[in-house]
Amino acid sequence: MSDAIRAETVFIGDEQIQAYRARPVDETPVPGVVVIHHLPGYDEATKEMVRKFAVNGYSAICPNLYWREAPDASPDDASAFVRGQGGIPDEQIIKDVATAAAALRALDNANGKVGVIGHCSGGRQALLVSTAVDLNAAVDCYGAFALEAPPTGFPLKVTSIADRLGDVRCPVLGLFGDDDKFPTPEEVARLAGLMAEHGKSFEQHSYAGAGHAFFSVDRPAYRPEAAVDGWQRIFAFFNQHLGG
Repeated sequence: MSDAIRAETVFIGDEQIQAYRARPVDETPVPGVVVIHHLPGYDEATKEMVRKFAVNGYSAICPNLYWREAPDASPDDASAFVRGQGGIPDEQIIKDVATAAAALRALDNANGKVGVIGHCSGGRQALLVSTAVDLNAAVDCYGAFALEAPPTGFPLKVTSIADRLGDVRCPVLGLFGDDDKFPTPEEVARLAGLMAEHGKSFEQHSYAGAGHAFFSVDRPAYRPEAAVDGWQRIFAFFNQHLGG
């Protein structure tokens, strides 16, 4: 299999949503991964994750969830505008991820299986879409406010998705930091308990000495040991459930 990839901006679905896609330049069938960007937006760090999946044998795509609200704006400006509005509605997230998953399945070298991964707000959204979109695997990286409402004054107006967990359609991997405040270890334990009550497959791991955003190589929160182990777990999980 060739190690060459093609990475580019594309426009997907009936609404022609802006998205960043990277895929192996090879005819061998490969699985797909929808990457949900974090609250800071559709930025270079997220695009690098999309390319990382392609280098490792996946077609990956990140829809710009802020495209409608702030077309052509920089990631920082788009994120600030969307935060000022309280975020993107859950049902719109579900629709956009479903569009991205369909775009991956339509590729000429798709094997038909698609997973989703998100970090920060994207982690919550990955868990959310696993309840409503036909996916084969989902990874929640320190998803904030899945069970608890944001504190007063926080620039997101989201609600708990606890009542949706019975509808989760695929295995879920959760990766968290023991020093995180959103979500706290206590909230992670609650999430694991609820998933078990509903009979859902939920594999989770928490890292000592790591807080929120420990995967972010361009931030002080980066924790190399946790991130390296986390990536190994992500690829093992997707390989198992997507056939990568």
